[in-house]
Amino acid sequence: MESFEEKQLDTGEININYVEGRKNGLPLVLVPGQGADWKTYEKVLPLLSQNFHVFAVDVRGHGKSDWTTGNYTFNSIGRDMIALLENTVKEPAIISGNSSGGLIALWLAANRPDLVRGIVMEDPPLFSAEWPRIKEDSYVYRVLEVTVEMSRELHESRSIGGLARTFMKIKRPVEGGKFRGVPKSAAYLFSFMIRASQRLRSGNPSLPGRFGRITDILVTFDVDFSQAFLDGRIYEGLDHADALKRADCPMILLHANWLRHPDYGLVGAMDDDDAARAREIAPEMHFKRIDSDHVIHSHNPSLFVKEVEEFAATLS
Repeated sequence: MESFEEKQLDTGEININYVEGRKNGLPLVLVPGQGADWKTYEKVLPLLSQNFHVFAVDVRGHGKSDWTTGNYTFNSIGRDMIALLENTVKEPAIISGNSSGGLIALWLAANRPDLVRGIVMEDPPLFSAEWPRIKEDSYVYRVLEVTVEMSRELHESRSIGGLARTFMKIKRPVEGGKFRGVPKSAAYLFSFMIRASQRLRSGNPSLPGRFGRITDILVTFDVDFSQAFLDGRIYEGLDHADALKRADCPMILLHANWLRHPDYGLVGAMDDDDAARAREIAPEMHFKRIDSDHVIHSHNPSLFVKEVEEFAATLS
């Protein structure tokens, strides 16, 4: 990571945090999914920087970017990205976004194609994250509910037990209609470590290792971003089908693994019907079915880099 420099951009509305690599090719802007900051790309940044001029951004409400509680919409986030592209990147870029970051990339392709060479949508929740379907047919909605509850417990209480009980509400559906939960012992250990990190934070930014990384995310993430998905505020400015029709640049859709659970509905970003619908609306879009978890760039870094490089080669 020595070749990357962390910087801030004052957009005139808020401050956006990002990292920038060396100028080794076409500009490539990486946009993380909900709850993640630019560090989610640490495994692929050194690889991508060999052939691209890489930027990785903290979306508003994440990492070191400003919080805008009460103002999280695709339109407001889109303004941030436009400011970054116009004032920092200064030439049309490839936009690669994971999950909700993929929807941000799509917003840019539909609204400011002059700033975009092409977009990589890394397992975005196309159609599944629209209202009211997200509430009726998405495991993600339940995750967001627990996220909001967890954040409130984290910031409004000092109890270890209350935080642990919130962790135990996290249940990961698996094949066969079953699910995996967080064991009680692990939930209490994790909660103890987080509370310890909170007590040390004034003198030590975080605990080392995985516990510290997850704690940093929980503390620096504005949970109103998740709440905006729960109450529908976020959806202002983005109709998925309309955006796919209006997007005026090359696109590739990477579709990761998914399943359906009898109690939780869709577990994953898209099902096969969603992917087929997207391809029908945008028939010139490239498509790859990837055997991977939702965050492809973390689960299989080399494969993700390969897909980005091959897509970029089609833009020359």
